[in-house]
Amino acid sequence: MLGTRISKSHWDFPQKAIVTGQYVRLEPLSMNHHAALWACAVAAPESFTYLRYGPFHQPEELTDLLMDLSTRADQPFWAVLGNNGQAQGWLSICDVYQSDGAFEIGSIWFSPGLQGTRAAREAIFLLMGLGMDTLGYERLVWRCQAQNTKSFQAAFNLGFRHEGTWRNAVVIGGWQRDIAWFSILKAEWPQVRDAFVTWLRPENFDSAGRQKTRLAAATS
Repeated sequence: MLGTRISKSHWDFPQKAIVTGQYVRLEPLSMNHHAALWACAVAAPESFTYLRYGPFHQPEELTDLLMDLSTRADQPFWAVLGNNGQAQGWLSICDVYQSDGAFEIGSIWFSPGLQGTRAAREAIFLLMGLGMDTLGYERLVWRCQAQNTKSFQAAFNLGFRHEGTWRNAVVIGGWQRDIAWFSILKAEWPQVRDAFVTWLRPENFDSAGRQKTRLAAATS
C-alpha cells in the first residue's frame, strides 16, 4: 500500500478576518489590542511558562511582540475578545502545509480569566472550523510541550488523538522539554464538530457559566 489516494494537491491559505461565535469574537491581532492585552499579561506572568516569549515587565516589550506576531505573513494571529469586548488572549494558525492539506493551531496565550471557559474553547473551535470546513484541510495538528499538563489534557478534551512524543525536542528558558503531537483527521472531524456544537449550546451551561456536560465526554 502506498497510502490513501487523493486528487487534491493544493489548499488555500487561511486569511485573517473577523470570526464571530456565540461567546467570543476573533479579530486579526493588531496594536489596537495592546492596552487590553497588557493589562491581562502584566497581571499573570506565570501564564507564559510554556511559551517562547514573556513574561513582560514593560509595555514596550509587549509592543515589540505584537508588532512581530501581527505582521507574520505565514502565521495569521487573532485576538480573542470575550463578552466584555476586550482582548483577553491570542491564538494563531501556524505550520500551514498547503500541498499536504495540514495545518496547526498554536502559539496560544489565554489570560487566566479566559482559560478553561466556553469562550476559550469556542475560540479554538472557530479556527478549527475555518481550516477543516471552510478550507477543507485534511489534517489538523495540536502540538505542546509534554510537561505542560494543561495543554496536554486540553488536546484530548478538544477531540485530538495523541500521535506520539518527541523526547528532548526543544530547549526553552534553559529547560530541555519533550514535544507531544496530536491530530484530528478529516474523517474524524464531523464527530468532533458535532460534539462542539452540542457542548456550546446555551442550555449546557448554568447561570454561573458552569458546564453541565463535559466536552471531553462528547469528543472522546
